[in-house]
Parts: sequence; C-alpha cells; structure tokens
Amino acid sequence: MIADEPGIAALLSLAAAAPDLMPRSTMLICAADADAIRALRPARLVEIGSPAELPAALTSLFADARMGLQVHIAGGEALINQALALVQAAGLPAGAIQTEHRGSPARRMQCVHCKTIAEGITTDPYDCPGCGRSLFVRDHFSRRLGAYQGVCVDAETPGILPEVQEIQA
Repeated sequence: MIADEPGIAALLSLAAAAPDLMPRSTMLICAADADAIRALRPARLVEIGSPAELPAALTSLFADARMGLQVHIAGGEALINQALALVQAAGLPAGAIQTEHRGSPARRMQCVHCKTIAEGITTDPYDCPGCGRSLFVRDHFSRRLGAYQGVCVDAETPGILPEVQEIQA
C-alpha cells in the first residue's frame, strides 16, 4: 500500500473494513505523521519524506516482492500518478493495481518544451519553473512519466493569456 497524507484516511478506512489485511501488508507512506498507520501494525512500514524518494523506496520494496503482488495507491493525484507510473514500469499489470483519490486535485505536470516536471500544479495556466513559459494544463496524461502535459498557452498570440483558473477535480 502506498499513501500520502490524504491517503492515510483511505488506508484507515480499509483497515476498519479488513483488519486481518494489515498484519500482512507492506505500507509505503509519504507523510509527516504516520502514527495512525504505525498503530495498524503493518508487516512492514517504510516512511519517506517526499515524493522524490518514491522511486528508490519502490525499487527496494520490489526487490523482495513475490508473485501475486497487489498494490493499493491512495492519496492526491500527484502521488497516485507518480506511483502508478513506477509500479507499471516495474511490470505489474493493471489488474493488480488499485487507486483511490483523496485530497487535492493538484497535478504533476511536464513542460513539453523544456521537459521540466513540476509538482502540485493547481492553476491553469501556470508558469513553467524551467523555461518560464505560461503553460496550458492539458488533460493529456503520460502514463510513462506519471504526469500531465503542459503546452505554451500564448504561442500564437504572445502576451495574450487567459485568466488563471483553479484546476477542478
């Protein structure tokens, strides 16, 4: 099981519905406070401080994985998409992966111009931290990158930008 701060609530709900599952589960938590998860007494608990640590943590966990592995990812859209891309790249089939969205609709975005990946994007358009272009938040999602794609919003009409809006879930 993989979760961030908002995803912890999903795991607690799952634990209430299936308490016998927790002592057999490995949990990878990306949250400042994992006390509630520790109280569930999972078979293995791995705590990471940021999403940047997710690839190394998953690689380590997959080294001990056995056939029939099932993965449950719970939390914000950015964590789900990043973890989903990593899990699928490791070879798990779609039928072995469950996701549960909780929390913010913030997105993980890749600028198609400079390839910079930005975390936690909540507005459309947004300014790329890599090249500075104002980017339109497309609904096109790259499963390989675990990120949505952003394209220059004023390429044809430089300087004319639409009004900034919050991204809706």
